[in-house]
Amino acid sequence: MPESSRTHLVLIPSYNTGPKVFETVREARAQWNPVWVVVDGSSDGTAEQLQRMAQADAGLRVWVLPQNQGKGAAVMQGLRTAAAEGFTHALTMDSDGQHPSALIPAFMAASIQRPETMVLGRPVFDASAPLLRVRGRRVSNGWTQLETLFAGIGDSLYGFRVYPIEDLLAIMDRQPWMRRFDFDTEAVVRLAWRGVKPVNIDAPVKYLSADEGGVSHFRYGRDNVLLTWMHTRLMIEFVLRLPSLVWRRLRGAPPFQR
Repeated sequence: MPESSRTHLVLIPSYNTGPKVFETVREARAQWNPVWVVVDGSSDGTAEQLQRMAQADAGLRVWVLPQNQGKGAAVMQGLRTAAAEGFTHALTMDSDGQHPSALIPAFMAASIQRPETMVLGRPVFDASAPLLRVRGRRVSNGWTQLETLFAGIGDSLYGFRVYPIEDLLAIMDRQPWMRRFDFDTEAVVRLAWRGVKPVNIDAPVKYLSADEGGVSHFRYGRDNVLLTWMHTRLMIEFVLRLPSLVWRRLRGAPPFQR
């Protein structure tokens, strides 16, 4: 098992993914120490098994929220505890097996080399990716590029990424959004506005079938409405921020620095 890091941790929010979460956690622990899991009010019985795993593994910690609050809220719970214990960065990854645990060390190394940045996974799709999902994220990515004045965000929705904890908590504490499916996209936009430069690394994404244990909580209607409302809010704020962003871009100031 890897040695324990005092600055960087893996943070996995989990909601009703079934047994796949155990595989995800084991693979993450093989790559990094520590790994934290926040169970977001799951009703599938996985919380109890995860707690037993943590009792036998000092590098694994598990929190169980009493009810489902959303991905962003679960991540925020973990970030608060991490900041209180002196951690500076958190790599977030999904619990459903879509994200490449083998790349955890590479992402952490990139963050350690440039701690002032956010290290973002840029998804590499295979034949399992639903075409509608791939096309839909292109729309979201286009809006994100505009909202950040083309600061270089490779993908706005892929949740395999390393965040600077202090900056992300400061953003989340100032407004009530980013608590559910809107978390990943709004986080990178607002971090870019704050001056956190994106660094992109290609990473494969797997869409698992039901036979492979795949579970998806994405709902096209509900979540696309949420994303539309989010981008509407961000665009309004972008217009207000535009003079400042243009000035920073012209000067090569964060997040537009090399």
